[in-house]
Amino acid sequence: MNLEMLTQSLVQNSVYVAIGTILMLLLPFSIKIIRPTHRGVIEFLGKYARFSQPGLSLIIPIIESIHRIDVTESLVDVAPQDIITKDNLNAKVDLMVYYKVRADEESIKKSIYNVADFSRQIVSLAQTTARNVIGGMEFADVNSKRNILNQQLTEILDKETDAWGVAIVRVELKEITPPADVQITMNNVIKAENTKDAAIDFATAKETEADGLRRALIKEAEGKRQARILEAEGIKQSKILIAQGDAEAIKVVNEAAERYFKGNAQELKRLETVEGAMSQNSKYIISSDLVEKVSKVLNGGGGR
Repeated sequence: MNLEMLTQSLVQNSVYVAIGTILMLLLPFSIKIIRPTHRGVIEFLGKYARFSQPGLSLIIPIIESIHRIDVTESLVDVAPQDIITKDNLNAKVDLMVYYKVRADEESIKKSIYNVADFSRQIVSLAQTTARNVIGGMEFADVNSKRNILNQQLTEILDKETDAWGVAIVRVELKEITPPADVQITMNNVIKAENTKDAAIDFATAKETEADGLRRALIKEAEGKRQARILEAEGIKQSKILIAQGDAEAIKVVNEAAERYFKGNAQELKRLETVEGAMSQNSKYIISSDLVEKVSKVLNGGGGR
């Protein structure tokens, strides 16, 4: 009995040791690390089980598996393809598509379960979309409206890839090459346009120079005219002032003559009459007042 119990105990201990050993061996396979640039999907026996954020995740080896999805921006280079434009030119178009898988759980599930290989299918979708869009445009518009065309392609692709959980960041037309003969013609047109622009710029420069010279001459003539006007105004003002001075002087003289000499002249006239009478031995009676006034005149005095 004791031997049997000992045997059972040894068997149980062996089982425990075996289980512990297996667990120790499987532990490294149970620990999974998700980087910040990735998201994880854990499946239990091939069925979706849970979503794994960046950090440490534990799974049951063999029974559970994990799929990591990169959520950073990626680039696919679409191989050059020939596209016939609306004006029947066979242009070679080279595209680049920037995309990324959205980081939410639903988008991660779409990128795994709704599409087999989204990066490869983005290339095919971009080629088809470019043929449809560019094929309905004239080459001149395709070549000159790249920004608008890039935006249009981005919007269409982003809408189509939404079911895959993928966001199209942007699309860029890397190169648009026309046929050789068209390219030669375009180069000649551009060269002619550049020559015309250079001639226009030269003519504009000459016109500006002539206009500047004309303005300078006008300014100079205007300055001389203003100088002559100012000089004439100065002479005029000077003459006016001189005339005004002369008039004032005459006025003063007239006032002085009126005041001091008018009465004296009358008295002198009387004196001359008296003198003439005396020379003819005529006799006149002269008042003392008249004699006094004559004395004052002879002595240089004023007064009436």
